[in-house]
Amino acid sequence: MRAYIQEMPPRLHFFLANIGALALIVGAFFLLSSVQKYSPARISNEATSSEVASVAATNSSDLPAATSTTTLKKSPQATTTVARAAKLTVQKPAVQNQTPNQVMRIQNPYSFPPESFDALNTAARSALVNILCLPHGDTLRPISGSGVIIDPRGVILTNAHVAQYVLLSESSQVSLSCFIRTGGPATAHWIPEVLYIPPVWVQAHVSEITSEHPTGTGEHDYALLLIKASADGSPLPTEFPSIPVDTREAIAFQGDQVLAASYPAEFLGGVAAEYNLFPASSFTSVKQLLTFNTGTVDLLSLGGIIEAQSGSSGGAVVNAWGRLVGIISTTSSGDTTAQRDLRAVTLSYINTDLAAQTQFDLATTLGGDVAAEALDFTTNEAPNLISLYLAQLSK
Repeated sequence: MRAYIQEMPPRLHFFLANIGALALIVGAFFLLSSVQKYSPARISNEATSSEVASVAATNSSDLPAATSTTTLKKSPQATTTVARAAKLTVQKPAVQNQTPNQVMRIQNPYSFPPESFDALNTAARSALVNILCLPHGDTLRPISGSGVIIDPRGVILTNAHVAQYVLLSESSQVSLSCFIRTGGPATAHWIPEVLYIPPVWVQAHVSEITSEHPTGTGEHDYALLLIKASADGSPLPTEFPSIPVDTREAIAFQGDQVLAASYPAEFLGGVAAEYNLFPASSFTSVKQLLTFNTGTVDLLSLGGIIEAQSGSSGGAVVNAWGRLVGIISTTSSGDTTAQRDLRAVTLSYINTDLAAQTQFDLATTLGGDVAAEALDFTTNEAPNLISLYLAQLSK
């Protein structure tokens, strides 16, 4: 299993892209690490196209030539892995000979040129948020995670293992407060509510709510939050800074350059994540294309970059054209970020799975009345899910 990464180190965001690249080179020697952690950063009060690809589970590099192909292979199941992923190995077969589990790159995917690093970084950070949840008791511990605003009405895409705390904060039986923070250091601005969290994920992981190191693969691990009010009671802005999404299959291909951005907090001491948390962002390349045994590109392997820490869960993975193509979900084990392999759930997987779970894809969901949809979820779905957590917390 991979470990949830809802926490990461903040000051490292000052590193330039070339330093991040150096970290990737070092990290490449450790890509065989198998344990994947995926929990939000827990805050302690003590110091602490013409290209084709086939799906398999592991690595990749720079943008391949327009004629190259990759095959998605099934990854070997590690001792602690729960679900399997597949890695794309670069090959050069003719397109007409591609197999059913191969994916093809979309050539010239946009009608406009790629953006500069500064433009990508500015756009990603403007839409990036920190999700901080603080309990008023000893049952739960404080957690810090990341998220990305994907709609100007204040819709946030994050991981289910982060959003579950927002879900719990909506219960009168749980003394927990959650805030949406931005900037550096992160400052609380808004109060979130759950727009959607996959019940299938909750049912599979509810038993881990108090686990010190919950693990998972990233499957069904996404959620939508909606900013419902200001933390200080002031009127909400008419529009929130947001980033557009691209849900097309394999739009982020092996070797493509991407920007990762999050609020890492794992290596902070004491309550620094609460009072002195900064965003981090760095350029990297897609190392591998992975699948949850479906032959589709469900995960991106990004290597050992700074964002490979707890607290980064739900952070952004943006392509060279400024489109959100994935959200950070898990990382393999390792004493340093260079020894880890950061992975992100693709927007194509989220879009497909959302449609399978609700009968509405992401575009349809965002095309409706999101406030009404959040109310419907709160009324009809949330009570049953919260009851599962309450039963677990009472044990």
